Amino acid sequence: MPSNTNSINILLAPNAFKNSLGADEVAAALAEGLKQSGIEATINCCPVGDGGDGTGKILASHLKARKRIYKTVDPFGRPITAPVYYTSDQTAIIELSDASGLKLLQPIEYNPLRANSYGTGILIKKALDRKVKRILLAIGGSATVDGGTGMLTALGIRFLDREGTAIQKLPQDLTQLQNIDLSGMDARLQLTELVILCDVKNKLLGPNGAAKIFGPQKGATAENIRVLEKSQKRLDKIVHQTSGIKMSSLPHGGAAGGIAASLAALCNAKAVNGTNFFLDIIRFDNLLQGADIVITGEGSLDAQTLEGKAPLGVAKRAKNASIKVIGVSGQLDSVNQKLLYYFDQLININPTKTSLATSLKNTRINLVKTGIQIGKLIKTSWV
Repeated sequence: MPSNTNSINILLAPNAFKNSLGADEVAAALAEGLKQSGIEATINCCPVGDGGDGTGKILASHLKARKRIYKTVDPFGRPITAPVYYTSDQTAIIELSDASGLKLLQPIEYNPLRANSYGTGILIKKALDRKVKRILLAIGGSATVDGGTGMLTALGIRFLDREGTAIQKLPQDLTQLQNIDLSGMDARLQLTELVILCDVKNKLLGPNGAAKIFGPQKGATAENIRVLEKSQKRLDKIVHQTSGIKMSSLPHGGAAGGIAASLAALCNAKAVNGTNFFLDIIRFDNLLQGADIVITGEGSLDAQTLEGKAPLGVAKRAKNASIKVIGVSGQLDSVNQKLLYYFDQLININPTKTSLATSLKNTRINLVKTGIQIGKLIKTSWV
């Protein structure tokens, strides 16, 4: 550590706080608190993502991408507009949740038997129209468990029943799937690199699969989960017959209700660990150089964080560079020894016994207070 506060360099690299603040807003609030603490330091903000909701926007900011707004549809086919971001090296960045996300729906509307990803397929076509060389698709926050069938339908693939008729109600009627017609698939997909940023490792089927783990978050009842699992099994079987690839065997295949698996199996897409891809593309290791302390975090730091979420990736790289790491969150598993291995300090931004609704409402205020607390901690303990 430096010998005086004048030479302290603090890197703020938080993820989004789900249902509350984006990663950039979290970083700004922490920076405000640090400044209020009176600490003399250089503070650099580097909001991060892992493929979860908000990753696309943050990545576009880092890469100085330009935004274009397009007409598309929401998970129920209602007209909306959504952005696609374009970089100078002919890369398009698309956020699945902007067209097919839970954030577009009222909780009373959640219905994964009806919600599909067609609107995101429209955005992919818009990117292809601009002759991009690469598409980066961040798939967190989806409202769907449709195995990507809505998106693929928009891209020209037809999902046919036993009569040879295209199935209209996706994913509800996928149990009737008999054949997949690839003859109309947009040929430009084969000429374009498609990278899917995933924030979970779950495979498509089974007790840790798309329907059983993520279905309830999207409004699925126990009966809905049974139907969705059956639909995904049917899709897995017919995709295997069509492409020779088992969707159910692919890592990250359960992400966003099976979207990662279907795009990999039918469109030669590459599903990747979103955290590592994000940190590599923004050259995070270079940003670490010269930093004395790194502050990261997200809405909850717990066992899920250890599955590869952004704060873990940040903490690992900081630890490898012998830099102290502070983790902040709204919910904290403070006795998790694995977390304590990666973080020098863990801080819950909320007062004890605070309700979730109150915590979400006061996230920004409490992050500023936490920034003040951290500034004082650094001055008294780490200098």
